[in-house]
Order: sequence, then structure tokens, then C-alpha cells
Amino acid sequence: MISDFSQSETHDILRAHAGKTEQDGRPAAESLDAVRRLGALRLRTPREYGGTWAGAQAIARALSDLGRACPSTAWVAGTSATAKNIIAGCFSDDAVLREVFADPDALFCGNGVPAAGGERVPEGVRVNGRWANLSGCEDAAWATLALMVDGRYSFAVIPVADLVIERTWHMAGMRGTGSHTLVAENVLVPAERVAATSPFGSGDLILYTMAVLGPVVGAARGALDTIDAMFASDRKPFMSAYAGMGESPGARHWLAEATLLVNRAERAMLAVAAAVDANGVPDGDLPRLHMELADAAQDCRAALDRMLDLHGASGFNTANPLQRYWRDVSVGSRHPHLNPYLGMENYGTALAGPQKSAG
Repeated sequence: MISDFSQSETHDILRAHAGKTEQDGRPAAESLDAVRRLGALRLRTPREYGGTWAGAQAIARALSDLGRACPSTAWVAGTSATAKNIIAGCFSDDAVLREVFADPDALFCGNGVPAAGGERVPEGVRVNGRWANLSGCEDAAWATLALMVDGRYSFAVIPVADLVIERTWHMAGMRGTGSHTLVAENVLVPAERVAATSPFGSGDLILYTMAVLGPVVGAARGALDTIDAMFASDRKPFMSAYAGMGESPGARHWLAEATLLVNRAERAMLAVAAAVDANGVPDGDLPRLHMELADAAQDCRAALDRMLDLHGASGFNTANPLQRYWRDVSVGSRHPHLNPYLGMENYGTALAGPQKSAG
């Protein structure tokens, strides 16, 4: 990332405004400005338009680093990167790309579910429909939206100002992502900003999973920071004779388990990302890689349970960041890209082979 801002400065700002981000249901303006200055919104803006065409490993590291301070803001940065990746992969018209990437740091939102239809008219494509779960849509300049045009799966790039925002995001965690619904009501889109495309390739699917998992792993790391600080303080286990948390063998064991789980999740994520950057996603490897990433998300959830056991009921105080990390991990790790039972199902099918599953 190209930056006049250090990561530590960014962390300080994100942490300072994490409560406001959650309360307002969208990243605080100060947080968005910090990630913009860090360069995190350029991650998939093409280089020729002033961006940073980062690989899976760089994206995973950047988003987990941001998630350590504010998972919601990291999540919005990740979905912006995936929306830009779709545009770069579907559109080749230089005039369109120069228009949408005029500001390489602009925030994008997107949805790959073709929840709308487009009708070709002499002036372009008239779009009507609604898309749910558009993270960051209240602050995004552009929306990358899937739709069906002439019976073909397509994407349209539409200014968010041309769409209606319905505030439908009412969740226990990742509240600050502002993942509301966008509605198109007879929106006329220039034909050059609509492109038919093929289903996503394996490499794209892994990249999109990284954009989801990175903030989750970062959130688990941020939660562990709060537990490490607790062990360094004068706090002791309630209703015990110990003078500090570290004197308790049980507490040390739980700390070791939580740390191992977070470290394992991070290693698994980065190992998959490094392999994808080096070799792409060979045929047949997608189910295994998805399963490994889903397992990493489950490790994050298990780690948070250990941390909350260590902290006790006070960890659920609304002023305690631990409960926010717990809620963000609980929601973020259950994104469809990290679905563990479907991941296991697909992996088992791949292992059995077509002749075995058919029998």
C-alpha cells in the first residue's frame, strides 16, 4: 500500500472511532479517511488507473491488519476491492474504466447475485430491481451489480447516487458495515457500463473469500490483544486466591489455546493465499481450499469463546471491545463464502469422485 500514514496511526484512529462506526451503522468518516490515506481502498484499482493490483496474500494481510482495529471498516474495504476486481475483469472499454476509476481511492460496493433485470432500450439498459447486503453503500461512489440482460448473467456499474438506499441492515455483529439494500427504479445505464460475463473463476472465488476471512481473522487478533492486555494488568480471576491471571494454570491453558487458534487461522489463510498467488487454483483444488478457509473461520470463533471464558461476564459489557469482536466474528465468519457444512459437502464430493458419488 502507498501511504503517508503508518499502520499504527491507522489502528489508533480506527480503534478510537470503532464505537461510532458501530453506533452509526457505517464506517466513521475519520476511519474511512484513515484507510484511504493508508492506501487500502486502492487494493484492486488497476495499476494503470493509479491503483495497487494486490494479490490474495497482500489483500488478506491488509484486511486482517485493519480488522484488528475495526472489523467493520476492514470488511467495507474488502468488499470495495472485490467490486473493483469484478469491473477490471468484465470491462475493457478504456473510457468506462477511466470514468469509474477516476479516483483510485473511491469506495465501491457490489453484489454478485443477479437480483434485477435489465431491458435494452435505444439509450442503453433500463434497470429495475433490488440488491440486499451492499456493504458500505452509504459511502460508496459506485455500485457493481449483477443482473440478467437478454438472458445473460451481466454486471452493471451504477453511481450509488442513482439508486435508492433502504436501511435494512439490523444485525448483531458487523453493524458498522452498513450492508443495506440498493434499489434501482427505472435507472437508465449507458450500454457501455453493462457487460455480460461468465461465472466467476476459482481464483476469483478464493479472492472473494479472502476479502471476507481477512477481517474475521483480524477481529480475532484484535480480541486477543485485549486479552493480552488483561494478563498484563493487575486483574485476577474472580473468587480465587490468585494475585493475577497469569498465576492460574487454567487461565494460562485457555490463553495458550486461544492464541494457538488465532495463529492457526492466520497461518491457514496466508498459506492458501500464498499458494494461490504462486500457482493459481488448479482444477479440483477449490473445494479443499474453501474447506481450509472455512476451518480458519471456525478457529476464530472457537478462540473468541476461550477469550470470553477468560474475561468472564464483564467481557459482555457494551463498553468492552471484546464483545464487539465476538459479535463481529460470529456474524462475519458465517458469510456464505465460509459456510462450513457446504464446504465439507463439496470437499467430500470432490474426494469421492463422480463414479463413487453416483454409486
